[in-house]
Amino acid sequence: MISKTELKRREKQRDRDAKKADKAAAAPPQAASRPAAANEDDLNPNQYFELRARTIQKLKETQSPNPYPHKFLVSQSITSFVEEYSEEGLIPAGQKLDNVIVSLSGRVHNIRSSGNKLKFYDLHGEGTQVQILANVRDAEDSDEFMSTQALFRRGDIVGVIGHPSRSQKGELSISPSSMVLLAPNLHQLPSAHFGLKDQETRYRKRYLDLIMSPSTRNIFITRARVINYLRRYLDNLGFLEVETPMTSMVAGGATARPFVTHHNDLDLDLYLRVAPELYLKQLTVGGLDRVYEIGRVFRNEGIDLTHNPEFTLCEFYMAYADMYDLMELTENLLEGMVKYLNGGSTIVKYHPEGKDGKELVLDFKTPWKRYDMIETLEEKTGAKFPPGDTLHTAETNKFLRDLCVKHNVDCSEPRTNARLLDKLVGDFIEPLCISPAFITGHPQVMSPLAKNHRSRPGLCERFEGFMCGKEFCNAYTELNDPFEQRLRFEEQSRQKEQGDDEAQGVDEVFVDALEHGLPPTAGWGMGIDRLIMFLTDSPNIKEVLLFPAMKPIETAANTSGKEPGSAGQL
Repeated sequence: MISKTELKRREKQRDRDAKKADKAAAAPPQAASRPAAANEDDLNPNQYFELRARTIQKLKETQSPNPYPHKFLVSQSITSFVEEYSEEGLIPAGQKLDNVIVSLSGRVHNIRSSGNKLKFYDLHGEGTQVQILANVRDAEDSDEFMSTQALFRRGDIVGVIGHPSRSQKGELSISPSSMVLLAPNLHQLPSAHFGLKDQETRYRKRYLDLIMSPSTRNIFITRARVINYLRRYLDNLGFLEVETPMTSMVAGGATARPFVTHHNDLDLDLYLRVAPELYLKQLTVGGLDRVYEIGRVFRNEGIDLTHNPEFTLCEFYMAYADMYDLMELTENLLEGMVKYLNGGSTIVKYHPEGKDGKELVLDFKTPWKRYDMIETLEEKTGAKFPPGDTLHTAETNKFLRDLCVKHNVDCSEPRTNARLLDKLVGDFIEPLCISPAFITGHPQVMSPLAKNHRSRPGLCERFEGFMCGKEFCNAYTELNDPFEQRLRFEEQSRQKEQGDDEAQGVDEVFVDALEHGLPPTAGWGMGIDRLIMFLTDSPNIKEVLLFPAMKPIETAANTSGKEPGSAGQL
């Protein structure tokens, strides 16, 4: 936290910087041996902002030119321009197409001068760049052209009207007859050579990160392609995409601690949804046999490299299917997706500790490995587990506690059977799953919404998908017996009373829906964000979220706790 003394010191520094900027703006022009832009590079960020802001304010007053015009007609994108005119031999080096006029727009990244009458700009847009070869002899009005050139700085958005050309060195360019300032950048851009390296700034100012880093842009393009592929895959199988409520009176559908909000008009506390599951199954009861939803869910839990309090989830429900159908569907879905992204390859390389750390090689080729939970735990711990139909008992709780102590597996209170089993799985089975794999054979006590196993008493029909030791999907044959469902909800309520904040309560509306008849159904959920991490080689979930949750920046406005942080971030 920043002290009041520090805040005052910073305010005084800003005042001093502003005075320096005023002095620099008021100083008479000098026949300097280096250009003004070079002098501006010596200013600190506050000084630069003050100087640049005054320049733009002056333009707003004089409208010569208007620094924020309403419209600029763009004839084609930079990407289209490069594709159309980059063909070898179409434009000879040092020549231009005098009979072709195009208009482009984009953001200026670099400016290089070759004398007073020739400048080179790097114009960026849509993830592509092209050179502007600005020569005064190509201008319609040389005086206006020169005065306009003097306004441009790195980061400005500009419009260019001119001819496709190539420089003397053969680089594809546009030779402008006129250029227009469309939106000035008032701040210094980070150095083009070093880029934006500060991780905190990248997450808080994602717009700046996107301006400076093509790799960041590519991550979110990949994210969009993944979601698009997932939608098309499910649509082609006859699924219907739906939307369900974000707020509810019961936080059900997943074992997680919810956020609480308040509805003013109803004077009612509500939960932000932890999963859309119960609503989607109600739709299946209503006759929508194949439904899915892709959207945000909210879980009031910790933030770490693979967890964010709000994240994007895809859930679907498929009538007349079971967990075995969904295991095959999951394999086919993700193998096809990886091939689509990787040009036919099923191999993905992932660096969990960053680009310079160890490398994990994931192979999505089907079929994937399967690990039975109890059998694998028995193999890894050397202990014989109690029968499946006794895994919920107090005797089993003592057995699991002792086993955790013996193998130094930490489990905080409440040490329920479900939590103890989950911790053992985390230590002994999850690390085995580097390439995508399934963990099956879950005890019923861990899965309050899953149907009991058809041949193994005490277990349920559920699987979890893991890769790189992390869960990415969860699915099961759905419990459609309303009598059994009520009993499991009541058991969850008892666990909640024992202090388990993640346990679910009784959802009477959902039980009533089951009483109307849910056909044999399989349900599936996948965290989109974590999948994107693995597919884009991003070791931190914040890399794949445009605006991740962040602690607020302490400012004079929000030190009282009444105002949000920068850009409203948490």
